[in-house]
Amino acid sequence: MKKFIIIFSILVVGAFVLYQAYYRLGLYIDWGDDGTVELFVRTEGKDIVLEQDGEWAPFEIRGVDMGVGLPGEWATDYAIDHETYLRWFGLIQELGANTIRVYTILHDDFYNAFYEYNTDREQQGLTPLYLLHGVWVNDYVHNSHRDGYDDDFRQTLLDDCRTLCDILHGNRTLSLGYGVGSGSYRRDVSPWVLGYIIGVEWETSIVTYTNQLNEGRQYNGDYLYTSPDASPFEALLCEVGDRLIEYETERYGQQRLIAFSNWPTTDPFSYNVLTTDYRYKLETVDVEQILATDAFWAGQFASYHVYAYFPDYLQLLDESAEYDEEDVRTALGTVVYQRYLDHIEQMDAPFIGEYLTEEDYVDSQGRYNTYVAYLRALNRYHTIPVVISEYGVTTGRGMAQVDENTGRNQGHMSEQEQGQALIDCYQDIMDAGCAGSCLFSWQDEWFKRTWNTIHAVDLDNTAYWSDAQTNEQFFGLLTFDPGETESVCYVDGDFSEWTEEDLVIAHDGMELSMKYDEKYLYLLVHKEDFEPEHDILYIPFDTTPKTGSTYCQSHDLTFERACDFVLVIDGQEDSRLLVQERYEVLLAMYGTTYYTRDPYLNPPDADTSVFKRIYMPLILSDLLPRSQYGVQIPVGEKYETGILRYGNGNPQSEDFDSLADFMFAGNGVEIRIPWQLLNFSNPSEMMIHDDYYEHYGIENLQIDEMYVGLSCGESEYRIPMAAVELEGWGKTVTYHERLKESYAMLKQYWAQADADRQR
Repeated sequence: MKKFIIIFSILVVGAFVLYQAYYRLGLYIDWGDDGTVELFVRTEGKDIVLEQDGEWAPFEIRGVDMGVGLPGEWATDYAIDHETYLRWFGLIQELGANTIRVYTILHDDFYNAFYEYNTDREQQGLTPLYLLHGVWVNDYVHNSHRDGYDDDFRQTLLDDCRTLCDILHGNRTLSLGYGVGSGSYRRDVSPWVLGYIIGVEWETSIVTYTNQLNEGRQYNGDYLYTSPDASPFEALLCEVGDRLIEYETERYGQQRLIAFSNWPTTDPFSYNVLTTDYRYKLETVDVEQILATDAFWAGQFASYHVYAYFPDYLQLLDESAEYDEEDVRTALGTVVYQRYLDHIEQMDAPFIGEYLTEEDYVDSQGRYNTYVAYLRALNRYHTIPVVISEYGVTTGRGMAQVDENTGRNQGHMSEQEQGQALIDCYQDIMDAGCAGSCLFSWQDEWFKRTWNTIHAVDLDNTAYWSDAQTNEQFFGLLTFDPGETESVCYVDGDFSEWTEEDLVIAHDGMELSMKYDEKYLYLLVHKEDFEPEHDILYIPFDTTPKTGSTYCQSHDLTFERACDFVLVIDGQEDSRLLVQERYEVLLAMYGTTYYTRDPYLNPPDADTSVFKRIYMPLILSDLLPRSQYGVQIPVGEKYETGILRYGNGNPQSEDFDSLADFMFAGNGVEIRIPWQLLNFSNPSEMMIHDDYYEHYGIENLQIDEMYVGLSCGESEYRIPMAAVELEGWGKTVTYHERLKESYAMLKQYWAQADADRQR
């Protein structure tokens, strides 16, 4: 018996060790192979072709990028479950897409759902959904002191490629804490994986640092090798790609497409000095320097993230044409100017103008369009298929970039405008001759942040509220509105959702009610004989106990309490929120840029009666730097984000406008204000901005009440105000899914395009 127990124990331990070695470490025994390699997708010149019923046919990658966020959850929580993925896959295919693209290794629910979805589709004789899979690079490593050949960068990237390959073939187990998804990956989804996109949007710093520390480094592999002109960073990518192809070929006998992530910041072109300086365009990553041997049969495509509004180098080239060489030399200084000239020459990259004609700037609608011109230049330059793996616009109320030509801005676009912009971008991509595209993105993600609001919010809690001012949160075709089935209020002129419990203050025949959710603070004003064309409503807010004024000089208003904001409802075209100068975040954070002074040297008085319009940063400096008395003068562009938009904010209404802020109806008006516009940094815990000048920047201050008041016209008495209790919701959020108007528009467009193609 003892001998049996020993033998049994040895067998159990041995089985455990083999399991760990095979599924966790990816170890395997190479028994040799017959040299055959399976592939169902490959490149053919500038096209991607797919094997269908034994025939190779051209295949357009028509994809949707999928994130990993849900309201109340962070990306690394991997909170999307199996059933949600199944439902989303169906909606994506109904949209007319044939591919989804993910950026990193996800939880096993994703792959299990993907396997189940496609297996069911194929059993019904239906077309499956395909997958482009990314290999992520850790943000910290990417932006740290490490170069690309450091083990934390290179070896981690090699290991992740191997791990991902095993996952896609159903031969891996990952535990929590690995930094990516986790689970037991037992489903072989490789029959539907088109290929890999390795890397991220490369920062100039990591490319430059790698090239400087590894000068002359090249790579020659069995499947990929570098040209003599390749940079050390390109050689690094070549090695990673080669090793991935080698592993999948030798272990699984399969090959598929491979690409390396890229974007305009490291595109293969050079530009003039002014554009190079303004956008810091100092490096190139050129996949044409990564060549394939005869053993790599699947092929390589060029992957680019290209948006219409950023960085738009061609628009900058146009704008810089008004300055002659001497203007630029004087503005930058002779030393800096010459340094840029030398660097451009050292890059040895072709000037983008060599790949463009005047006709290339005109799109199919006859518009001057630098976006389509840039895409044409990319496609002309490359000898391999070009896939625009990220493009899109956002429906956020806030805005961060402007497209000068076609109005496809980064933010402040309605859902209908988003739909048309996506259609236009897609048409530009196809007209430029690209082999495919992936729109960004499938779903909105509450945890995201944007450069021009990042200072104003509590970054540790962004997942717990929907910040309409942060445009980056709203790129999706699928949005998440607050409330389990519907929001607590819709700005639509229907006052039925308001009750007596919402009433805050009543006087002089007027009533003000208030409520809130994870996205907005809602107001209802009711006044006897209200005439929107003539009556002007004033609603003061007292949020912070630190500052505020009892008088607003621009409108000659006095208040019972020292107020920080005044909401002015003055017809459909001239309604806006004003902020007391002491509490103006633009002045505190960007004073030198937009007011050419340091506000901390002479801050506004705590009780100043100056109330100002609310602006958001757009551009922080002119294309050509200007100076006075030898001191550079930064001059930026901003836009008024405090102005309110009139319209119907109910998604069920025929005249729905997702950007609507207020609407008149009968004797009243409904209003919604995004939390950040009132300087809330984290409304889930009712945190607002503290006094900027007390802390020399933004610190958080928690409040449990605010005061609001109401007046019609300029009052002869102090406007009365009443307290409203604020509780927040902590980390318990409510939401429901809703397909945006853009989804329906794009679905209809793609269906019509497919029908026209079949005729």
